Amino acid sequence: MGTQVDLGIKGYKNYGTHLREKYNGQRVFKTIVDGGFTCPNRDGSKGYGGCTYCNVDSFTPEISRKMPTIREQLEKGMERGKNFYKADKFIVYFQPNTNTYAPVHYLKMMYDEALSINTEDVVGFSVGTRPDCIDAEKVALLESYTDRFDVDLEMGMESIYDETLNQINRGCSHGEFVEAVKLLENSKLDLCVHTIFGFPWETKEMMLGYIHEINRFPQIKFVKFHHLHIVEGSIMGVKYKKEPFKLFTLEEYTDLLCELIPLLRPDIVIQRLFGISDWDLLIAPNWGLNKSSIQTYIDKEIEKRGVVQGSQYFS
Repeated sequence: MGTQVDLGIKGYKNYGTHLREKYNGQRVFKTIVDGGFTCPNRDGSKGYGGCTYCNVDSFTPEISRKMPTIREQLEKGMERGKNFYKADKFIVYFQPNTNTYAPVHYLKMMYDEALSINTEDVVGFSVGTRPDCIDAEKVALLESYTDRFDVDLEMGMESIYDETLNQINRGCSHGEFVEAVKLLENSKLDLCVHTIFGFPWETKEMMLGYIHEINRFPQIKFVKFHHLHIVEGSIMGVKYKKEPFKLFTLEEYTDLLCELIPLLRPDIVIQRLFGISDWDLLIAPNWGLNKSSIQTYIDKEIEKRGVVQGSQYFS
């Protein structure tokens, strides 16, 4: 007899189950688009070099980096989704860099192009950005697509502590994140918040504080949790090679997840429990497992320990 995990039942609201339920059992696959955007923390508007942990290539599929046009990226990405993942429907996902960092008329032109490709197969639209690159006009533009697609705005919170944000050269404060979240009160958009756990100067108690901050905003519908990993081409990567610092082991990170999941508001869907880069770019921590093996290990530990999302949440 299989475990609950083997049967697809988990102690938290996971994204795969959410999509299957929402789209009547159909397989839904995110297709990443590289729109050629930059970032105000790279082009000199706010800074140079970007956030110290960041190398955009570490989370951009090779297919997106090599294909010059949006149409080619999406057509190839959807073909791959159908052939390798048996996908039925797709979410068009503008991921690399800051995908609202342009004038609204330019954004509309680019979004319109992407959403005109294989429209009958597209159910969702997802846009990744920074808190300091969203405003009421851009929110209105994204909302204009909600009559045809489910639209979510993915925004990097990373940490709730300004000291940390300064140390990682984030280029914006937590206060700016809060103001951006407030723009989405009563919005038709679903907000996904991205966090990074494991900055070596933050304690476990500090990291658990992220969850209490997330919980207080009802407009946050999704979260993506990442552990800090060090990649080639990043400022942090150079520093780590010169003087390595403490990073999570898989066991330690799983322990943290098992403490924070019960604190998380029970209606929030967890899109991701950890992040992983391409092997050729990863410096540390190398847990010696592929993505699916890491996911299985974490899920089975969650089940073994009887972890239930929201069991310790009090509004």
